[in-house]
Amino acid sequence: MFPETARSLLAHPAARFAIVKHLYLRYNPVVRLDLFLKTSRLVKRRTVAQEMCGAGRVLVNGQQAKPAKEVGPGDILRLTYSTRIIDIEVLDVPASSKNVKSPPEELYRVTSDQRIPREEV
Repeated sequence: MFPETARSLLAHPAARFAIVKHLYLRYNPVVRLDLFLKTSRLVKRRTVAQEMCGAGRVLVNGQQAKPAKEVGPGDILRLTYSTRIIDIEVLDVPASSKNVKSPPEELYRVTSDQRIPREEV
């Protein structure tokens, strides 16, 4: 149940208490696609990101992706908005979705930005 270092601390006769940090809880280098889009401020709300994924307007490495698709550093995203198409390379993922203080420029790099001309009715 405990890692070896924790067992040795608890087995010591002079140890009345021990602070044990779980070694298996580490930073995960991947995050859900909809959370990444929200925390990187590419879309305003997570529900909007989920709707974009459901409509097939988000590609991850050239394939359509669902909102639960895990993205990590090195992945290529293509976002299709109503008036533009943006290709993005993921540089880093936020440690949590709460209180993201890093600027979005540290999370991704725009590789191409194409404008789609509006059709006149």
